[in-house]
Amino acid sequence: MKILITGGCGFMGSNFIRYVLEQYPDYSVINLDALTYAGNPENLKSVENDPRYTFVKGNITDEKFVQSVMEQGIDVIINYAAETHVDRSISDPKAFILTDVLGTYTLLEAARTFQTPRYIQISTDEVYGSIEEGVFTEESPFLPNSPYAASKASGDMLCRAYVQTYGLPIIVTHSCNFYGPYQYPEKVIPLFITNLIEGKKVPLYGDGKNVREWIYTEDHCNAICMLLEKGVLGEVYTIGTGYEIPNVDLTMKLLEYAGCDTDMIEYVKDRPGHDRRYALDSSKLRALGWAPKYSFEEGLERTVQWYKDNSEWWKKIKSGEYKEYYQRQYEKR
Repeated sequence: MKILITGGCGFMGSNFIRYVLEQYPDYSVINLDALTYAGNPENLKSVENDPRYTFVKGNITDEKFVQSVMEQGIDVIINYAAETHVDRSISDPKAFILTDVLGTYTLLEAARTFQTPRYIQISTDEVYGSIEEGVFTEESPFLPNSPYAASKASGDMLCRAYVQTYGLPIIVTHSCNFYGPYQYPEKVIPLFITNLIEGKKVPLYGDGKNVREWIYTEDHCNAICMLLEKGVLGEVYTIGTGYEIPNVDLTMKLLEYAGCDTDMIEYVKDRPGHDRRYALDSSKLRALGWAPKYSFEEGLERTVQWYKDNSEWWKKIKSGEYKEYYQRQYEKR
């Protein structure tokens, strides 16, 4: 099986590429990535010489380029490419609309032209907005509250339209928050871990009582592979673990792992449109046989240890050292 992974140099995509090449010896992967600020080829250094892995530099909004990649014969498209950071969407919503909406359209058109057998859209629980009690299901209405969430919801609605209008074989996924190795240190868990390692305070929004549900990256990879094999085309699946925790409690856990006191917390002004709580019902996915392997505590301990053991990786990112080198290395590809 030949899989086209978009955004494969980012956190989510690179974890999936490593996972699928390790678990499925008969699969090959083409990684299409624009190498924007969060796209780091070093994430895939362990597989760059694998004959089943191919990297191509390009943007999913470039229709002609995407078509040229599709001519290589693609069995599955998995769209990980996205602008994902809520704070950045508030300051620069256009970038999110281009990648998350126009980029999704371009991929869907390519899938329609080449009659791709399967397309999986990687999306977020943020499209549903905030929920004080209970859980979101696959039938919950979209009520996005940030430009990021709105751009992802728009791409997901395009997927629905292409299923209904053209009969495209699409599966849409909405996942809770990811964490794990190789996550760009602007997200809360890697930002807080690396700040504490450096002796810096951690910025906690508002009262810190916003609740998030978390999934360790390997568990998400396994869920996507389950949908590759057993997912029903045309359906939507939510990917959740049930591991909910307020941000302030998460911060306390990270302080404990780092051996720091609460004076390392810096409470900062809450961001606009900050959703209070997310929670998902994943029973539809679990009915296929999926369940998370890692508890939140085990996954978090593994993540903290990874950042401790790989300080060279994230220090290069924080300093901006790696970016110029890799852009030069890949600019002619």
